[in-house]
Amino acid sequence: MALHDGRVQIPGVTLKCELHPTARLFPWAVQEARFDITEMSVSSYIMQLSRGGSGYVAIPAFVSRAFRHSGFFACAGSGINSPADFAGRRIGVPEYQMTAALWMRGILADEYGVDCSGIHWCTGALDAGVRRERLELKLPPGMVVEPIAAGDTLQDLLLRGEIDGLLAPKPPKAFLDGHPDVIRLIPDFETAEQAYHRNTGFFPIMHLIGLRKTIADDHPWLARALYDGFVTARDLALQRLREIWLGNANRLSLPWLGASMERTLAALGTDYWSYGFNRNRAEIEAICRYSHDQHLAAALLQPEALFHPTVLET
Repeated sequence: MALHDGRVQIPGVTLKCELHPTARLFPWAVQEARFDITEMSVSSYIMQLSRGGSGYVAIPAFVSRAFRHSGFFACAGSGINSPADFAGRRIGVPEYQMTAALWMRGILADEYGVDCSGIHWCTGALDAGVRRERLELKLPPGMVVEPIAAGDTLQDLLLRGEIDGLLAPKPPKAFLDGHPDVIRLIPDFETAEQAYHRNTGFFPIMHLIGLRKTIADDHPWLARALYDGFVTARDLALQRLREIWLGNANRLSLPWLGASMERTLAALGTDYWSYGFNRNRAEIEAICRYSHDQHLAAALLQPEALFHPTVLET
């Protein structure tokens, strides 16, 4: 936001900024490369890069991260009591290729031993609207990823018993409304996510920043300058959060903000929202492996292939 509102400047660059929801922004990024600089889905970027190239080259400014153990839901009475029970079932997901689902299937495989190729996947809107895959899927024979009927939602299918579970990037409305037939499979997800971080070191990367390749080629200094600007903007945001946390009047409508901040720092350390390639190489390598294993990427990419060479030493 500090880049959008002008508090942070990039020397030699004038920015004309637009804000759009990711539901529109991400299809624009992979289908038409509409903007010179854009936020991008890391999953769709890897897919496109592995298939012959993207209009963008990435910088390792990871503007969105989220743990995902909270997103496993099931239908009460389906016999599913753990994510391990997803094996061989009919499971809903808004988009098979979305980064949240990429991570959740990685968790299913690594932590629960589930072969995600054997799941019957149903794709569509979670609880309202319309959702479609932004890039065409190229799946092996026998693997099923099918869109749900127009006008339907995954939540409706779950409540009717037509699917057994969900990979959800946010809690479905019925769960938030207290519907007894929608259950979260990992109720104490914070504890599970802290254990996951201890075991892997990962705080799952969701989005990164893309710079149009032609501009990067014409201005080789720009990728690093852009990265530095995003680092400064992140630092301002985290400093502002710290000031709110430690202020004598609560400026966020969260009664236990202080407790949450203290747990976060104890579990993840002070550099919990890290940017830069070297610091995150192992996590990016895992994302590339998941993409290939899940039949999204056409080839197994090395982490270095995602980023402009001038930002690999950050």
